[in-house]
Amino acid sequence: MFTLTPAAAQQIIAAAAAYPNDDEDMPCLRVAAKIEDGDIVYGMGFDEEREQDTVVESCGVTVLISPLSRDLLADATLDFVELRPGEFQFVFLHGETAPGAEGGCASRSSGCGGCGGGTAGGCG
Repeated sequence: MFTLTPAAAQQIIAAAAAYPNDDEDMPCLRVAAKIEDGDIVYGMGFDEEREQDTVVESCGVTVLISPLSRDLLADATLDFVELRPGEFQFVFLHGETAPGAEGGCASRSSGCGGCGGGTAGGCG
């Protein structure tokens, strides 16, 4: 099941507060994944629920996953980490690379809501 870490949820909630939304509810976060040139490419942004979406509630955030991305994101965790001093980034972790697991590496996402995923970009 797809999950968020508390750090990722905190950044998404902060970005949602700045997101133009006619509704008073927090917007849903859509996450997507596809295979491109043998690598998994990730994307995310605020969106509205569609009929075939899988809806996951994690750390106070409603996450939407389309049927095309469901298998690639089934065991993924979205985290927000400091890669280098002062450089924060959203990362997608899978199975053995999820928080609490040993070893592994993370893949970068395209940010949240188009803000670039860093503190200077408006997510934090």
